[in-house]
Amino acid sequence: MSKTSRKAAAASRKERIEAMRRAEQARDRRNRILTITVSTVIVAGLIGWGAYAINSADEKDEQQAAAAKKPVSGEKTWDSRKLGRNHVQSSVDYPMNPPVGGDHNQAWMTCDGTVYTKPIANENAVHSLEHGAVWITYNGKAADADIKTLGDRVSKTPYTLMSPAENQSGTLMLSAWGRQLTVDKASDPRVEQFLSKYVQGAQTPEPGAACTGGLTAA
Repeated sequence: MSKTSRKAAAASRKERIEAMRRAEQARDRRNRILTITVSTVIVAGLIGWGAYAINSADEKDEQQAAAAKKPVSGEKTWDSRKLGRNHVQSSVDYPMNPPVGGDHNQAWMTCDGTVYTKPIANENAVHSLEHGAVWITYNGKAADADIKTLGDRVSKTPYTLMSPAENQSGTLMLSAWGRQLTVDKASDPRVEQFLSKYVQGAQTPEPGAACTGGLTAA
Protein backbone atom coordinates (compact mmCIF):
# COMPACT_ATOMS: atom_id res chain seq x y z
CA MET A 1 0.00 0.00 0.00
CA SER A 2 1.35 3.36 -1.00
CA LYS A 3 2.03 6.14 1.44
CA THR A 4 -0.95 8.07 0.06
CA SER A 5 -3.26 5.08 0.49
CA ARG A 6 -2.12 4.59 4.05
CA LYS A 7 -2.83 8.21 4.86
CA ALA A 8 -6.29 7.96 3.29
CA ALA A 9 -7.06 4.78 5.26
CA ALA A 10 -5.89 6.39 8.52
CA ALA A 11 -7.98 9.47 7.85
CA SER A 12 -11.02 7.33 7.09
CA ARG A 13 -10.51 5.31 10.26
CA LYS A 14 -10.14 8.51 12.26
CA GLU A 15 -13.39 9.86 10.82
CA ARG A 16 -15.22 6.65 11.69
CA ILE A 17 -13.87 6.79 15.21
CA GLU A 18 -14.93 10.43 15.55
CA ALA A 19 -18.36 9.61 14.14
CA MET A 20 -18.76 6.74 16.60
CA ARG A 21 -17.63 9.01 19.43
CA ARG A 22 -20.12 11.71 18.42
CA ALA A 23 -22.88 9.12 18.17
CA GLU A 24 -22.01 7.80 21.63
CA GLN A 25 -21.97 11.31 23.07
CA ALA A 26 -25.33 12.04 21.48
CA ARG A 27 -26.74 8.83 22.93
CA ASP A 28 -25.41 9.74 26.37
CA ARG A 29 -27.03 13.19 26.11
CA ARG A 30 -30.38 11.60 25.12
CA ASN A 31 -30.17 9.16 28.02
CA ARG A 32 -29.38 11.97 30.46
CA ILE A 33 -32.26 14.06 29.15
CA LEU A 34 -34.60 11.06 29.35
CA THR A 35 -33.46 10.29 32.91
CA ILE A 36 -33.93 13.89 34.00
CA THR A 37 -37.36 14.05 32.35
CA VAL A 38 -38.54 10.82 33.95
CA SER A 39 -37.18 11.89 37.34
CA THR A 40 -38.90 15.24 37.03
CA VAL A 41 -42.20 13.57 36.19
CA ILE A 42 -41.83 11.16 39.12
CA VAL A 43 -40.93 13.95 41.56
CA ALA A 44 -43.79 16.08 40.29
CA GLY A 45 -46.13 13.12 40.69
CA LEU A 46 -44.91 12.48 44.22
CA ILE A 47 -45.31 16.15 45.12
CA GLY A 48 -48.78 16.16 43.62
CA TRP A 49 -49.73 12.98 45.46
CA GLY A 50 -48.26 14.33 48.68
CA ALA A 51 -50.25 17.53 48.36
CA TYR A 52 -53.38 15.51 47.60
CA ALA A 53 -52.78 13.23 50.58
CA ILE A 54 -52.19 16.20 52.89
CA ASN A 55 -55.31 17.96 51.63
CA SER A 56 -57.34 14.77 52.02
CA ALA A 57 -56.02 14.28 55.55
CA ASP A 58 -56.81 17.90 56.40
CA GLU A 59 -60.32 17.55 54.99
CA LYS A 60 -60.84 14.34 56.97
CA ASP A 61 -59.63 16.02 60.17
CA GLU A 62 -61.97 18.95 59.53
CA GLN A 63 -64.89 16.60 58.92
CA GLN A 64 -64.12 14.67 62.10
CA ALA A 65 -63.80 17.90 64.08
CA ALA A 66 -67.12 19.12 62.70
CA ALA A 67 -68.76 15.79 63.50
CA ALA A 68 -67.36 15.93 67.05
CA LYS A 69 -69.03 19.31 67.59
CA LYS A 70 -72.42 18.17 66.34
CA PRO A 71 -74.79 16.73 68.96
CA VAL A 72 -75.97 13.16 68.63
CA SER A 73 -79.37 13.16 66.94
CA GLY A 74 -82.13 13.29 69.54
CA GLU A 75 -79.96 14.02 72.53
CA LYS A 76 -81.02 16.50 75.19
CA THR A 77 -78.55 19.02 76.55
CA TRP A 78 -78.26 21.16 79.68
CA ASP A 79 -75.99 24.13 80.26
CA SER A 80 -73.03 22.75 82.19
CA ARG A 81 -72.49 26.13 83.82
CA LYS A 82 -75.87 25.83 85.54
CA LEU A 83 -75.25 22.34 86.91
CA GLY A 84 -73.99 22.49 90.48
CA ARG A 85 -70.82 20.65 91.42
CA ASN A 86 -70.87 20.85 95.21
CA HIS A 87 -70.31 17.81 97.40
CA VAL A 88 -73.32 17.14 99.62
CA GLN A 89 -74.26 14.46 102.15
CA SER A 90 -78.02 14.68 101.62
CA SER A 91 -80.13 13.48 98.73
CA VAL A 92 -80.54 15.83 95.76
CA ASP A 93 -83.78 16.65 93.94
CA TYR A 94 -82.57 16.60 90.34
CA PRO A 95 -84.67 18.25 87.60
CA MET A 96 -84.10 15.34 85.18
CA ASN A 97 -84.24 11.58 85.60
CA PRO A 98 -81.71 10.07 85.46
CA PRO A 99 -79.71 13.15 86.42
CA VAL A 100 -76.98 14.45 84.12
CA GLY A 101 -75.20 16.70 86.58
CA GLY A 102 -75.58 18.83 89.67
CA ASP A 103 -74.53 18.66 93.29
CA HIS A 104 -73.52 15.15 94.26
CA ASN A 105 -72.05 12.89 96.92
CA GLN A 106 -68.30 13.08 97.48
CA ALA A 107 -68.02 9.35 96.66
CA TRP A 108 -68.37 8.33 93.03
CA MET A 109 -69.64 5.00 91.76
CA THR A 110 -66.88 2.87 90.32
CA CYS A 111 -67.27 3.35 86.58
CA ASP A 112 -64.47 1.30 85.09
CA GLY A 113 -66.80 -0.58 82.74
CA THR A 114 -68.94 -1.57 85.72
CA VAL A 115 -72.33 -3.26 85.29
CA TYR A 116 -74.60 -3.01 88.35
CA THR A 117 -77.56 -5.36 88.58
CA LYS A 118 -79.35 -3.24 91.20
CA PRO A 119 -80.26 0.47 91.20
CA ILE A 120 -77.54 2.84 92.39
CA ALA A 121 -77.78 6.22 94.09
CA ASN A 122 -78.11 9.17 91.75
CA GLU A 123 -75.81 11.30 93.88
CA ASN A 124 -72.94 8.84 93.47
CA ALA A 125 -73.56 8.22 89.77
CA VAL A 126 -73.54 11.96 89.05
CA HIS A 127 -70.07 12.17 90.56
CA SER A 128 -69.01 9.52 88.04
CA LEU A 129 -70.42 11.68 85.24
CA GLU A 130 -68.32 14.57 86.54
CA HIS A 131 -65.27 12.36 85.97
CA GLY A 132 -66.25 11.80 82.34
CA ALA A 133 -68.24 8.58 82.56
CA VAL A 134 -71.30 7.64 80.52
CA TRP A 135 -74.08 6.04 82.58
CA ILE A 136 -76.45 3.64 80.82
CA THR A 137 -79.76 2.91 82.56
CA TYR A 138 -82.78 0.81 81.65
CA ASN A 139 -86.29 0.13 82.92
CA GLY A 140 -88.61 -2.88 82.85
CA LYS A 141 -89.47 -2.35 79.17
CA ALA A 142 -85.93 -3.17 78.06
CA ALA A 143 -85.47 -6.53 76.34
CA ASP A 144 -83.14 -9.01 78.02
CA ALA A 145 -81.09 -9.22 74.81
CA ASP A 146 -80.59 -5.45 74.78
CA ILE A 147 -79.58 -5.43 78.44
CA LYS A 148 -77.00 -8.11 77.75
CA THR A 149 -75.67 -6.37 74.64
CA LEU A 150 -75.22 -3.09 76.46
CA GLY A 151 -73.77 -4.81 79.50
CA ASP A 152 -71.16 -6.51 77.32
CA ARG A 153 -70.35 -3.17 75.68
CA VAL A 154 -70.00 -1.39 79.01
CA SER A 155 -67.82 -4.12 80.52
CA LYS A 156 -65.28 -3.50 77.75
CA THR A 157 -65.33 0.30 78.07
CA PRO A 158 -63.51 2.21 80.83
CA TYR A 159 -65.37 5.27 82.12
CA THR A 160 -68.79 3.70 81.73
CA LEU A 161 -71.30 2.19 84.13
CA MET A 162 -74.73 0.61 83.81
CA SER A 163 -77.61 0.00 86.17
CA PRO A 164 -81.40 -0.50 86.23
CA ALA A 165 -83.60 2.54 86.88
CA GLU A 166 -87.24 1.49 87.03
CA ASN A 167 -88.64 5.01 87.43
CA GLN A 168 -87.11 6.48 84.28
CA SER A 169 -89.37 7.29 81.34
CA GLY A 170 -87.22 5.89 78.54
CA THR A 171 -86.52 2.23 77.88
CA LEU A 172 -82.77 2.71 77.51
CA MET A 173 -81.10 5.98 78.47
CA LEU A 174 -77.50 7.14 78.15
CA SER A 175 -76.35 10.02 80.35
CA ALA A 176 -73.17 12.08 80.38
CA TRP A 177 -72.52 15.38 82.15
CA GLY A 178 -75.10 17.74 80.64
CA ARG A 179 -76.11 15.25 77.91
CA GLN A 180 -78.75 12.53 77.64
CA LEU A 181 -80.06 10.22 74.94
CA THR A 182 -83.06 7.87 74.96
CA VAL A 183 -83.29 4.85 72.66
CA ASP A 184 -85.48 1.78 72.41
CA LYS A 185 -82.91 -0.75 71.19
CA ALA A 186 -79.26 -1.47 71.88
CA SER A 187 -78.75 -1.75 68.12
CA ASP A 188 -79.56 1.94 67.62
CA PRO A 189 -76.38 3.41 66.01
CA ARG A 190 -76.68 6.47 68.22
CA VAL A 191 -75.63 4.36 71.21
CA GLU A 192 -72.15 3.97 69.76
CA GLN A 193 -72.09 7.61 68.68
CA PHE A 194 -72.96 8.76 72.20
CA LEU A 195 -70.32 6.56 73.81
CA SER A 196 -67.64 7.62 71.34
CA LYS A 197 -68.46 11.28 71.80
CA TYR A 198 -68.98 11.53 75.55
CA VAL A 199 -66.79 8.92 77.27
CA GLN A 200 -64.13 11.33 78.61
CA GLY A 201 -65.57 13.82 76.12
CA ALA A 202 -65.20 17.58 75.92
CA GLN A 203 -68.17 18.04 78.28
CA THR A 204 -66.26 16.41 81.16
CA PRO A 205 -65.75 18.83 84.10
CA GLU A 206 -62.87 16.76 85.52
CA PRO A 207 -61.22 14.89 82.64
CA GLY A 208 -58.84 12.17 83.77
CA ALA A 209 -60.28 11.93 87.28
CA ALA A 210 -60.50 8.37 88.57
CA CYS A 211 -63.33 6.00 87.76
CA THR A 212 -61.80 3.24 89.88
CA GLY A 213 -61.74 3.09 93.66
CA GLY A 214 -65.27 4.38 94.14
CA LEU A 215 -68.36 2.74 95.60
CA THR A 216 -69.19 -0.70 94.23
CA ALA A 217 -72.71 -1.01 95.64
CA ALA A 218 -75.56 1.33 96.48
